[in-house]
Amino acid sequence: MANVAVIGAQWGDEGKGKVVDWLASRADIVVRFQGGHNAGHTLVVGEQTYKLSLLPSGVVRGKLGIIGNGVVLDPEALLAEIGKVTAQGLSVTPENLRIAENTPLILPLHPALDKAREAARGEDKIGTTGRGIGPAYEDKVGRRSIRLCDLAEPATLSAKLDELLLHHNSLLRGLGAATFEKQALLDGLLALAPRLLPFSEAVWERLDATRHNGQRVLFEGAQAVMLDVDHGTYPYVTSSNTVAGNAAAGAGIGPDAIGMVLGIAKAYTTRVGSGPFPTELQDEIGRGLGERGREFGTVTGRPRRCGWFDACMVRQAVKTGGIQGLALTKLDVLDGLEELKICTGYTIGGESYRRLPSAAGAQAAARPVYEVLEGWTSSTRGARSYADLPAAAVKYVRRIEELVEAPVVLLSTSPDRDDTITLRDPFAG
Repeated sequence: MANVAVIGAQWGDEGKGKVVDWLASRADIVVRFQGGHNAGHTLVVGEQTYKLSLLPSGVVRGKLGIIGNGVVLDPEALLAEIGKVTAQGLSVTPENLRIAENTPLILPLHPALDKAREAARGEDKIGTTGRGIGPAYEDKVGRRSIRLCDLAEPATLSAKLDELLLHHNSLLRGLGAATFEKQALLDGLLALAPRLLPFSEAVWERLDATRHNGQRVLFEGAQAVMLDVDHGTYPYVTSSNTVAGNAAAGAGIGPDAIGMVLGIAKAYTTRVGSGPFPTELQDEIGRGLGERGREFGTVTGRPRRCGWFDACMVRQAVKTGGIQGLALTKLDVLDGLEELKICTGYTIGGESYRRLPSAAGAQAAARPVYEVLEGWTSSTRGARSYADLPAAAVKYVRRIEELVEAPVVLLSTSPDRDDTITLRDPFAG
């Protein structure tokens, strides 16, 4: 049986939580390979709703969860999340959660710098969550990071804090923000060490062993391809590579072990924060999509911007993200609309495009070219087979497949994990 990597095919918030939960029930190990606690997955299991930001979704299903080295980890946020799900009846221990020993840590100075920069940008702010993700990744590539393994070496930790503070306090002073004292940071990290180090290991060794014992691995992505730091709508992107190729580097395995790449896309489009959004609807239809779809960020609570399905953008995500099949979510939100529109391309300065250009000015100037399709009046909510869908809904899904050049292999018709039409088993390869 193959492994599966799940990534977002739009700007995030596509409903990955439900799909990952459904797949996690059939996997042996679930690995988070990038991002931080700036992303959230909502899992509805019976009467319980779990909102996860760092914990791999597999822990809800009693599976082994791994936080890979590609993640930037806020220790306090992780421990708070463990406390929250423990209160809901889950048990999270070193028996079912492992963290790569070389995972970089987010310290209090990272969100402080993140927020100070956003404030300095004024109206040109990027729309970050202010949780320090970007500054933590900067330290990683700048070779300044405090990593989980450093907590086991107080002398190393002390010396690395000197270098880190030299950099960050200079920036904070320049932005008119408060600076940090070394001893307080050192004491805080040493106090956290006995609570975090039991979870630490060289997870690449464990993942290498899965090749020989037939275990199935689910690689769980955060955010989405169009927020990828290289391939997204830069600079309105996240700070990591969200494409499936990063599952290898972010987990410590070879690219041949990633398996099938499943992209998650809503039957319409949403975005949180700033940045270009060619199909955005600022009218009653857009507000209706937001209300019916309960479009609020899992982590931030911010209302999501809503618009028509952008097939041109998803096709781009399919190509750059390595997506082999789509899981289309929230089809039921479109119930009752008399007509639907799908973006098939853009016009920019009088020229036609089938992709979003890389330049920020051209992205902002992109205007959608629409194809109009018939809507449907009967409900798709809870459908579990194509036979349960209105003919117009089937036609809509089929047209999306043609335009994005990828098959729809899963179709979600409600937040309930069982309300899923399975057209192909992702674990079958």
